[in-house]
Amino acid sequence: MNDFSSLDLAPALRQGLEAAAYLNMTPVQAASLPAILAGRDVIAQAKTGSGKTAAFALGLLAAIDPASIRLQGLVLCPTRELADQVSKEIRRLARFIPNIKVLTLCGGIPLRPHLASLAHEPHLVVGTPGRILELLQKGVLPLTAIQVLVLDEADRMLDMGFSEDINAITAEVPRKRQTLLFSATYTDAVREISRQFQRDALDVSVAATLSAEEVEQLFFEVSETQKFDTLTGLLVQRRPESVLVFCNTRHVVRELAAQLAERGHSVLALHGDLDQREREEVLLRFANRSCAVLVATDVAARGLDIKDLPVVINYDMALTADVHLHRIGRTGRAGGKGLAWTLCRFEERHRTAAIEERQDTPLNWHTPEPGSPTQKPLTAGMVTLIIDGGRQDKLRPGDLLGALTGDAGLSADAIGKIDIYATRAYVAINRRSVDQALRALSAGKIKGRHFRVRKLA
Repeated sequence: MNDFSSLDLAPALRQGLEAAAYLNMTPVQAASLPAILAGRDVIAQAKTGSGKTAAFALGLLAAIDPASIRLQGLVLCPTRELADQVSKEIRRLARFIPNIKVLTLCGGIPLRPHLASLAHEPHLVVGTPGRILELLQKGVLPLTAIQVLVLDEADRMLDMGFSEDINAITAEVPRKRQTLLFSATYTDAVREISRQFQRDALDVSVAATLSAEEVEQLFFEVSETQKFDTLTGLLVQRRPESVLVFCNTRHVVRELAAQLAERGHSVLALHGDLDQREREEVLLRFANRSCAVLVATDVAARGLDIKDLPVVINYDMALTADVHLHRIGRTGRAGGKGLAWTLCRFEERHRTAAIEERQDTPLNWHTPEPGSPTQKPLTAGMVTLIIDGGRQDKLRPGDLLGALTGDAGLSADAIGKIDIYATRAYVAINRRSVDQALRALSAGKIKGRHFRVRKLA
């Protein structure tokens, strides 16, 4: 049976699954969850969007004792974005378990809020290795009661140089524990980590392939000088509502984003030189449709999970078939069909052979369609407003929605995604209504108070 009812889960976890509309297990969940729930170590290979987060989240929540106010589960992730995504999934599945405390501890933000949040020990922590080790060395993060250790996207953590940090952290975790290791690829380094930290681990491998029903792929052979014109041709002629463009280096990301902006496209760049708040705001604007084109490196986009992403474009070809499949796996999720367009230089054709071999189907090659500079560029349908007030001011999404549909006079369909942070809030507004919303919110009150409001540019 592949439905969750076949698993031995507590009623509160069953409620969480039902509320999340999780009925049938994905292949990686069906293969790994029985062993995870039995307390066995697992090493699993699975593509992005395969359901691996829910698999280890259920294992974590099944293993901890909510009545014991001790840190019992630790998840290490390569990036802040992935850690946030993992924490949200854990909280969603834990919503019917009373008094569960889940903390997200990542670098890029001041240390003081983390120190304050650790005054009362959490049950579960999700974080990046650097910040976890920093807190451990300060003696404020007790790991002596850890029951389950999860290494999520282990290959990427090793690629990013976190090997020594992982070793130092794991040395402080009890030897008698369950270790779950999830990785997109099975490199020698990942195998070594498994041998070092796991005992009799169950090996779960879900084929990293995407069917034509999930993602329709088109390949375009171009010269280096044709790449930009081919990309803009695809954008202005096919006009995707939202597109993620991959490049291999941050230098090319910055350069390409600047060129697209000069042509009038609504574009943002995501790369490792951005500070944490800049990264958050770039991702937020792309997710809420305030940006039509996001240009990113693989590392920066790791853990990026945008719902209903229609198109992925490989401006630079991925260096391996595994990376290619992870890139295009960000589209075509949740039963929808995605599109992936890859620009390939003649000297890169050997890389397409590896992709073709992995998929066991011929690649679909098309002739490039250069665009004209006079064609209308891609613009975003929404604009993001930022409000200098957040959870600390007791603001909730309903407060912003009420202010906008009340005194501001906007219709509900002119209002998009609302995101509330500790000290700020963001709301996406239809471009035609944004000036009206800005004037009304700036002149009026939200929850009886005046807040500074401005466009996020």
